Amino acid sequence: MLYIIGLGLGDEKDITLRGLEAVKKSEKVYIESYTSLLSFGISTLEKLYGKPLIVADREFVEEKVDDMLSGAREFDVSFLVVGDPFGATTHSDLVVRAKKLDVEVKVIYNASVMNAVGVCGLQLYRYGETVSLPFFTETWRPDSFYEKIQKNRGLGLHTLCLLDIRVKEPSLESLCRGKKQYEPPSFMTIGVAIDQLLEVEQLRGEGAYGEDTLCVGFARLGSENQMVVAGSMKQLRSVDFGPPLHSLTIVGKTHPVEEEMLDFYRS
Repeated sequence: MLYIIGLGLGDEKDITLRGLEAVKKSEKVYIESYTSLLSFGISTLEKLYGKPLIVADREFVEEKVDDMLSGAREFDVSFLVVGDPFGATTHSDLVVRAKKLDVEVKVIYNASVMNAVGVCGLQLYRYGETVSLPFFTETWRPDSFYEKIQKNRGLGLHTLCLLDIRVKEPSLESLCRGKKQYEPPSFMTIGVAIDQLLEVEQLRGEGAYGEDTLCVGFARLGSENQMVVAGSMKQLRSVDFGPPLHSLTIVGKTHPVEEEMLDFYRS
């Protein structure tokens, strides 16, 4: 059996009882380390589970995952995912590869940023398509997210923006030399996200949003020191949200009950 287990968001104890039982009986336990940030150390999990964890980085999942799947044909294997296995980042490819090898898969769900953003009072069924905001570079400044935000706002819907995470990314220079060297980890802040959003709006000039557009910034959702602040883009640019992970909601048309909740978080 291959168990794909969500860990939740902010605490090592957020794993479900079913998830913990699966980990305890698994012969090998892997933890993916490239789609999100573990806010507590791996050693903390190893102490809680009473067994070692194998870190599955991007290279492992792309190049060596068949070894893990082969093992799952013979014994129980757990693959741990921060948040929910099918939340902000889907692991469908892993499931497809497992099924092609006749490996039985069981998914154990947990909380994700996709539902935790409900803490601010914006109703989840009033969200439109979620967008991802990548880091801009000097030569690469994609803006495909703009049309999606524009469409959501035209329908009065809120837009969740997932901010870029760069972990174990090889530098372009090292790839050109044929020897991989990795850039330091980087996590997009709400301030950088808003700067990039406004840059695209200035270039496009179609009025999808602007400095006065109401947004909600989230930091470290699910942790004891989570931070939620509502305000205009201009206001949120000057807020220090602290360490990662950050995410941002661009608010659409609001219901009076939503407005009442948002008032508790206005900067």
